[in-house]
Amino acid sequence: MNLITLYTKDNCPQCKMTKKFLADKGVNFQEINIDTEPHYIDQLKEQGFRSVPVITTADERVTIVGFRPDQLRALAV
Repeated sequence: MNLITLYTKDNCPQCKMTKKFLADKGVNFQEINIDTEPHYIDQLKEQGFRSVPVITTADERVTIVGFRPDQLRALAV
């Protein structure tokens, strides 16, 4: 499985649910919190994202925005 990056921010219920879902399914991921690492905000905006959570794979074949259990299940395979 490719490296999964999860962009989050503090006080974000969807971010917390996404992290819990991935952890419960045993999916390894790298979390980048844009509140503590704000230089990633411009990068996300350049890619057209306006909200978090944003989940991407290293090969950029999968991108998921928001808490989407239906799409997150595919990462747990």
